[in-house]
Amino acid sequence: MRDPVQLSSELLQWYDVHARDMPWRTSPRARKEGQMPDPYRVWLSEIMLQQTTVAAVKDYFLRFTARWPDVRALAAAEDADVMAQWAGLGYYARARNLLKCARVIVAEHDGVFPDDHAALLKLPGIGPYTAGAISAIAFDQPRVVVDGNVERVMARLFDIHTPLPTAKSKLTEKAAALTPDTRPGCYAQAVMDLGATICTPRSPACGICPWRPVCAARVAGTAAELPRKLPKKAKPVRLGIAYVARRSDGAFLLETRPDRGLLGGMLGWPGSEWTEDTPVPAPPLEAQWTLLPAEARHTFTHFHLRLAIMTADVDQTATPNRGHFLERHAFSPSDLPTVMRKVFDLVHK
Repeated sequence: MRDPVQLSSELLQWYDVHARDMPWRTSPRARKEGQMPDPYRVWLSEIMLQQTTVAAVKDYFLRFTARWPDVRALAAAEDADVMAQWAGLGYYARARNLLKCARVIVAEHDGVFPDDHAALLKLPGIGPYTAGAISAIAFDQPRVVVDGNVERVMARLFDIHTPLPTAKSKLTEKAAALTPDTRPGCYAQAVMDLGATICTPRSPACGICPWRPVCAARVAGTAAELPRKLPKKAKPVRLGIAYVARRSDGAFLLETRPDRGLLGGMLGWPGSEWTEDTPVPAPPLEAQWTLLPAEARHTFTHFHLRLAIMTADVDQTATPNRGHFLERHAFSPSDLPTVMRKVFDLVHK
């Protein structure tokens, strides 16, 4: 294995030519000319990218920054507006923490992102990975940044066969040893780009990799097998009921879910608890409910969900025991989280 400084230098040379163009990035050329990234945009993109792909995030990021161009604007936003704009991105606790974090930055840091790593870690929704990414990318501090792409690159570069997640600490150690003091922000993005575009999960393009000569897994012929992962446990199935009531004037009965828990703070259809047993009916109002022949299916991180759908048409005197009727002109299915939008689509199929 060559000197770490030389390896990082080779990767930076590759990145200068092949860096991906993304709306939250400052290009290598612009950075060399002294233009540093906006910490707000770095933070927003990193929160959005958690458990999500770049392709899925781009449009959300552009809509968010067009509507809330800086942290002060976001901090002043209505919770419901932010949750509606987030709908479809999943992992909704991120959106709640996004607002909390923006408001703390305005209230306690005068609207300026702290450049201190320890201070970043104290902010809502910012863990070690996100703090490291902001420190490196926004402030050019030599912090190790390890996502799934970086883990894969390190596992192959050093031919590490210990399965994930057991191997996380070892892979982080290897990544830290290669993190340079010079241009650490560009280097952090370079390793992620290498994993996303060349050292891909399937069919890695080893022939054009800047680290090809020193990749231990390429030499051993094991690159396609790495990183190894422990077998995943089978996900349980939970069952529930969603109630879709439409008033004679076209208004829909909806409710805002509690802040805590899955889909917290999101708009959705009233429903039963989600349980592995037969769900207990919990209609939000008295009506002639009809069971839809199809059910909505959705997969969360830890379980599969199957929702039976009950529909009812009611008159304007209907009084729900929970939720509220939303006028048709004020309702947009795109404001719903994905599973709730699946329910709407099935009702209106």
